[in-house]
Amino acid sequence: MTSASSETTPVTPIVTVPNRVVPLVAPRGVFVPVPNSHGEKPEKFTGADFKKWQQKMLFYLTTLNQARFLSEDAPKLKAGEGDVESVSALKAWNHSDFLCRNYVLNGLADSLYNVYCEKKTTKELWESLDRNYKTEDAGAKKFLVGRFLDFKMVDSKPVIIQVQEIQVILHEIHAEGMTLRESFQLEAIVEKLPPAWKDFKNYLKHKQNEMNV
Repeated sequence: MTSASSETTPVTPIVTVPNRVVPLVAPRGVFVPVPNSHGEKPEKFTGADFKKWQQKMLFYLTTLNQARFLSEDAPKLKAGEGDVESVSALKAWNHSDFLCRNYVLNGLADSLYNVYCEKKTTKELWESLDRNYKTEDAGAKKFLVGRFLDFKMVDSKPVIIQVQEIQVILHEIHAEGMTLRESFQLEAIVEKLPPAWKDFKNYLKHKQNEMNV
């Protein structure tokens, strides 16, 4: 008659990640927490600030290990290729792409969801959004440049406040990926000084030493 061992076999903790089950091997008696690395889900996209929403969605999908489906085409079975492994791989890809596509769709406002839900793959959906709303971003860039060029300082407001206003416009221009040399920014601010600062403007123009904003 054999007696049962007093020791119990430790259970290996399991971490579930997209498409895989990964065992966490730890010393006997050591507790291994299951990590939760999912990023914060972005707010629903309503048609404005596409670039910001796009970056947040990309980060969110990256934490879910789904970002590759934004640019990946579905695998195709070659002629005569119908073995179980190939078919299973295609089914697994379609399932993961389905999940990723719906993560993106659920990140859209209802009005946009109805427009884009007919896209068959994540890549098609993502490229359609990018194509439609990057055009609007280009219009926003032109608007910012127009604001910068049209900005003129007046004598009725403190100069320091007006300088801060033009620096905000410059910051927005840089945020859109457009780069302006600091020397150009400085010369532009000098040129936009109000009429009462005419003498000081001329002094700055003839100043030999280097200046910064």
